[in-house]
Amino acid sequence: MAKIKSIEHFLVLPRWLFVKICDEEDNYGWGEATLEGHTEAVEGCLDAFTKRFVGWEADNIEHIWQSAHRQSFYRGGPVLQSALSGIDIALWDLKARRLGVPIYQLLGGAVRTKIKVYAWIGGDRPADVSDAAKQRIEQGFTAVKMNATEDVEWLDSPRVVEASVEKLKAVRDLGLDVGLDFHGRLHKPMAKQLAKALEPYHPLFIEEPLLSEHSEGIKQLSNLTTCPIALGERLYSKWDVKRFLQDTSVDILQPDISHCGGISEIRKIASMAEAYDVAIAPHCPLGPIALAACCQFAMSTPNFVIQEMGLGIHYNRAAGAYDINNYIKDASVWNVKDGYIEGLKGAGLGIEVDEEEVRRVAETADHWRSGFFFGPDSAIREW
Repeated sequence: MAKIKSIEHFLVLPRWLFVKICDEEDNYGWGEATLEGHTEAVEGCLDAFTKRFVGWEADNIEHIWQSAHRQSFYRGGPVLQSALSGIDIALWDLKARRLGVPIYQLLGGAVRTKIKVYAWIGGDRPADVSDAAKQRIEQGFTAVKMNATEDVEWLDSPRVVEASVEKLKAVRDLGLDVGLDFHGRLHKPMAKQLAKALEPYHPLFIEEPLLSEHSEGIKQLSNLTTCPIALGERLYSKWDVKRFLQDTSVDILQPDISHCGGISEIRKIASMAEAYDVAIAPHCPLGPIALAACCQFAMSTPNFVIQEMGLGIHYNRAAGAYDINNYIKDASVWNVKDGYIEGLKGAGLGIEVDEEEVRRVAETADHWRSGFFFGPDSAIREW
């Protein structure tokens, strides 16, 4: 066992926040603490955690997690949990590297040999979805996700529903399975109509049909539709997901490993979900470190079903050349064949981070800002 010697964090393009932890024996691990659009807040929290945890035993991952969460008085939420995620993932990587095994071997071993994945098409305002879907087929994907709508008024035209159905039909006709992300953009009057209209065309799931704070509305929707309901990127701990499991309103939980407290917490969320026959499909439109952490989790989790990949997502394209193939030395680990990637076999996270590229880009990278929508009357709409 060795004590933590240093904790560093690096803001890199397009919008990611990486964490590196070293111990006194020069072992190291990488984590990701990305919280899209709120990086400065997470950086401040990481600075505070650095002051607290340098000098602690790096092997005691759960003790560090419990201290970060329970000895902060104000607990949970996206900022604290994202900072904790970066530290937790890095500590798991460090420990598994030191032992010379993939992280999943420390989580009970493999329950599968490869990982089913999907990618994004269509952007914030979904367009040209058929052409984008054909490109994904060429890349080896059998499933994709797209935004169900553009920005939507509280009560909007039926044409909004019709346009969404037509986009789903167009992509399904190409032979792809399609998840539809409502993105919390719709309010109940429109979400009810759209969920019902989509049913005959069998979306893989409907994601965030309402914002997660409307738990009673999500329960109502679950009683109105046979479409599998998925959510979880804006739930940050086992305590946040508990009410959705207890009221049986969700079919698929989508915790984000960089938002929910890292590997330690997503494992507990998955175990809770398994007891309610709920599947896990981690949210991850983020960087290669977060994706690798999700893959380690997927390899050892019985109720895992499919993994989101940020490859070529619209947020990355806006930053130019930077994608999940950056910042790692062997991007072939993300090669997709027949809808799957191979389980990562290397020690720790199973990837080798290109630290030189990370440090170079971090010297000039700027903070990413979330998008926003206004209606024609200048009123705010959900993004």
